[in-house]
Amino acid sequence: MGDVLAGFHAVWEFESDSVLIRYERGIRTPKLFQALGERRIPLSAVEGVTLSPGKRGTVVLRLLPRAGADPLMEAADGQLKEGSDPYRLVLPSERETLAESYADELKSLLTESGPADRHLVTAPEAPLHFKAYDGKASFDGTAVQYRWSWTGASSAKWKAGDQSFSVADLSGVEWRSPEVFEGHLRLIRRSADSAAAVQADQDPAAVVFGLGYGPVHESLPFAAAVLAAVRTRGPVPAVPAPSRRDPADIAERIRHLGELHQAGLVTDEEFSSKKAELLAEL
Repeated sequence: MGDVLAGFHAVWEFESDSVLIRYERGIRTPKLFQALGERRIPLSAVEGVTLSPGKRGTVVLRLLPRAGADPLMEAADGQLKEGSDPYRLVLPSERETLAESYADELKSLLTESGPADRHLVTAPEAPLHFKAYDGKASFDGTAVQYRWSWTGASSAKWKAGDQSFSVADLSGVEWRSPEVFEGHLRLIRRSADSAAAVQADQDPAAVVFGLGYGPVHESLPFAAAVLAAVRTRGPVPAVPAPSRRDPADIAERIRHLGELHQAGLVTDEEFSSKKAELLAEL
């Protein structure tokens, strides 16, 4: 096709086997679009195209991705608000006839339908990181690291200590939007007992969102990248030895551990063991 269609917040470039979507950067552009920047959607990842009336004199051209074809949409699991759907292109209503012609041409090129057996759309690239309410999450492409915040993490997470999860040990992710009640990102471990559900704020494999922490444009691309790595995991390289930690940070953690101990939330044995672990990191 080789044509370009510009709408609000995005420009679609139509190619013979894909649609290249370039998202605009601007104060009114959804932050998720800005974070994604650019995405190439293979037509093999699409099973339908719709054109429908929008709000206030607009029309909406939308691609319908196949289930399982896009790690971002799989991780989102239907939780994205309409305005943050990266498969929608909003156009002025006077361009409806043009949009309809593009929709018809796209439909004629689609040959696949039903769930995809693998991801066909490229996931956001690592390294990625974001700040949750109870800790900091980072992903380097092979492992997810959780570093707990002394102001937000529960005593259960402090007892467990900072966490590292190899992609090879994971079977998936569970993302709950921070725009709904009790948002979180939970890593699903292969060895975990699915029957033993644990609240996210007590689960060392989860970080919780809220109060501006873990926004969609940061936590969802993160979840999608981890999910894509899990689906296509390969040999995991050796993990380098951890670098020495900031003494001030260690001191602060020991101080907070002492507060938990005095409050009776940590036993004498747990206090001594965890304190020794922290001191060993100096």
